[in-house]
Amino acid sequence: MKRRSFALSAMLGALALPMLALAAPPARAADGLTVFAAASLTDAMKEIGTLWAAEGHAPLKQSFGASSALARQIEQGAPAQIFASADQKWMDYLVARKLIAEETRTSLLGNDLVLIVPATHPVKVAIDKDFDFLKMLGPDGRIATGDPKAVPVGLYAKQALTNLGVWDKVSPRIAATEDVRGALLLVERGEAPLGIVYATDAAISKGVMVAGTFPASSHDPVTYPFAVTKAGDGPEARALLTFLAGPQAQKVFAKYGFDVLKK
Repeated sequence: MKRRSFALSAMLGALALPMLALAAPPARAADGLTVFAAASLTDAMKEIGTLWAAEGHAPLKQSFGASSALARQIEQGAPAQIFASADQKWMDYLVARKLIAEETRTSLLGNDLVLIVPATHPVKVAIDKDFDFLKMLGPDGRIATGDPKAVPVGLYAKQALTNLGVWDKVSPRIAATEDVRGALLLVERGEAPLGIVYATDAAISKGVMVAGTFPASSHDPVTYPFAVTKAGDGPEARALLTFLAGPQAQKVFAKYGFDVLKK
C-alpha cells in the first residue's frame, strides 16, 4: 500500500514539473520594455527604438495614442514601463494616483501649436484676436483637433481659442478626434478645412500645410514629460529614460522638429 502511494506521488510530481515550467513567466530582460507614448511622438520614438535595439537591448514594444487614453490604461493596470505624455496634466494624473516613480519625471521636449489647412488650399494667416476663424471655415466647415475634454492637443486648442476670445463662437464647429493624428488625417483628406495640431505632426504630412502658429502666450507651453511607472520600475527602464534624454535620441527628436529641453 505504501509502495503504491509512493509510486503515485512520484508520478504526480513528475507530471507537475513540466506544468510548473509552462506556468513560469518568461524572463523580463528578454521581453523588452513597453513604452506608452503620445501619438505625436510616433515617428521619432519608432526611430529611437531602432537605435535602442542597436545598443544590444531587447526591442521596445510601443503603444501610441492620446495621452489621456494611455494614462487611463496605465491606471487600469496596463504593463507599461515608460509613459511619455504630450502635456503635464496626464502625468500629474498618474502621479496623484501614485503610479509614477516621481523622481524619474523629466520634461524632455517642447512643441508649437499650429493651424493647418489642406495642401491643396494653401494660405498664410496671422493668428491673433482679430483673426476671423468663422470666415475661414465657411458655412459648413469644421476645425479638426483632439477632443477638448481630454486629449492634450484639444486642451491646448481650447485654451488658445478661449484666450483669443473665439471659443464660444467656434466650439460648435469643432470636429473632435481621439488623438492628434486623427485630426491631421481629417485635414489631409479634405474632410475639415482647418485643423489644430502640433508643428511636428504638420511637418510629417505632405497633405497639409501650416497656415499659422498660435501665439505662445495664448496657451500653456506644449511640453512632454517622460517618466518610469512604479509598476515597471527597474534598471532597464531607468536606462531607457536616460537614453531618451541622451544625445542620440535627442538628435532624432530635433530632426522631427521637437524643441529639445534637455541637452
